[in-house]
Amino acid sequence: MKSGLRHRLAEKMAGEITLSDSPGKALKKWRLSFEIPQSDLAEALDVSPSVISDYESGRRKSPGTAVVGKIVDTILTMDERQGGRLIERFGRMLFAELDDEVIHDIHEFEAPVPLRRFAELIEAEPMAGSMDQSLFGYTVVNSLNAILQLSSDEFSRIYGWSTERALIFAGVSNGKSPMVAIRVTPFKPRCVVLQGISPADVHPIVTRLAERDRITLLTTETALDPLVATLRATEW
Repeated sequence: MKSGLRHRLAEKMAGEITLSDSPGKALKKWRLSFEIPQSDLAEALDVSPSVISDYESGRRKSPGTAVVGKIVDTILTMDERQGGRLIERFGRMLFAELDDEVIHDIHEFEAPVPLRRFAELIEAEPMAGSMDQSLFGYTVVNSLNAILQLSSDEFSRIYGWSTERALIFAGVSNGKSPMVAIRVTPFKPRCVVLQGISPADVHPIVTRLAERDRITLLTTETALDPLVATLRATEW
C-alpha cells in the first residue's frame, strides 16, 4: 500500500471525525464505508463492542484526537489485511478532479439520511427496492457525459466517499444506459434516481437490473436546476 495515499486518507478521515458536529456519526459512516462490523473493530482495538456503540450513538463523550487517530489507523490496517481494496478506491476519489461536465453536484452527509426523506425532497417515485434505508451522500451526474467520458475505473469517482448514496442520473431517456453501466462496474450504489422521466418512460429491463443488484430505483420529473438547488439548500 502506498504510504502517501494511506497517510492522506487517514488525515481526511481523522479530520472529518474530529471536526464534525457529530463525531460519533462521522465515525460510524467511515466504519460502514470500510464494511467493518462494530464487533470486529472493537476486537481489533481491544475494547468492548459497547465502547464503539457508545461513541457512535453519542452516549459516550467524543473521543479525543489520539483515540480518533488510533481508530482510523485500525480501520485502515484492517482493510490492508484484506488487500487494501477500499483504501485504493477511496484514494482514487481523493486525488480525482471532478469534471463539472460529468458531475453537476456531489455531497457527503455527516449523518445518515433516511431514503424516504430524500425521495420526498426531490419528489421522486419508487419503482424497485426497499425505501427503508439510509443514505450517506448523493451525486448528480450528467448521464450521457458520464457514460461517454469515463472509463470503468474512472466511473468509481461518482461514488464520492461512500457507495451508500443516491446516484441521480440527469438527462436520461429511459434509464437503460446508466443501469447497464452500473451493472458492469464492481461497486453498486444504495439508490439510483432517474431524473427527467416518469415511471412510464422507464425501460422494462431497468427495474430488473435494479432488483438483481439490490438497488432502490426512483424516478423524478423535477427539473435539473431546481433539483440541484433544493439539494444544496437543504441542511443535512
